[in-house]
Amino acid sequence: LAQKNAVNALESRLNQQSTMNRRTQALQQVLDFGVPIQRMECFDISHTMGQQTVASCVVFDQNGPKKSDYRRYNITGITPGDDYAAMSKALAKRYDNAKEQGNIPDILFIDGGKGQLAQAENYFSDWGKEAPVLIGVAKGESRKPGLETLIMAGSHETIPLSRDASALHLIQHIRDESHRFAITGHRQKRAKVKKTSTLEQIEGVGAKRRQTILKNLGGLQEVKNASIEKLASVPGISRALAEKIYYSFRDE
Repeated sequence: LAQKNAVNALESRLNQQSTMNRRTQALQQVLDFGVPIQRMECFDISHTMGQQTVASCVVFDQNGPKKSDYRRYNITGITPGDDYAAMSKALAKRYDNAKEQGNIPDILFIDGGKGQLAQAENYFSDWGKEAPVLIGVAKGESRKPGLETLIMAGSHETIPLSRDASALHLIQHIRDESHRFAITGHRQKRAKVKKTSTLEQIEGVGAKRRQTILKNLGGLQEVKNASIEKLASVPGISRALAEKIYYSFRDE
């Protein structure tokens, strides 16, 4: 039985590699790559109401995910909810030393539309031929899988692909893995904050507001259990800040 399971696992892995190779070759043809694609990366940003922002970078080669190269980046020092600034910081964290390390991808997918793609264009603007091919992966109007819009950097032309195209399936796989990795990291970060969370750790809540909130609601446990409306009823607490406080104590 153990031998049969091992054989089945090997066959499954070989089938997955075969599928990846086929899809990668299809993408090479779509993009008119003159050389085999060796490395692809994808960035995604995850946060709740601008809090606990995490950027993810997943890596794929011709055989599939290269999980040992996955990275997460905690993003701080930006306006809460500013995904463009978060993307800009994430790219700097990943690629500032990439030339020296020699691990520049052939293709960099950016999960987002033209605004997110523009952050990558700005970052790599002076890289010349060393820059990776940049592609934005934007959700379609209906946000349904298969209706994504693929945007090329520079021209901002869309890449026409049918819903059953192997190249599109590869991009969806990479994008979904990036999203999963970002969400997982974000939730882990939020869980850590929840265990040690105090009001002062929530951006926009200083010592005075903390005292006001605790005085009006009775204690930290009452704050954790309070609704957004209850939090917003505290003097000096806006609806937006009440939402931040509320979501800081809750998982998605």
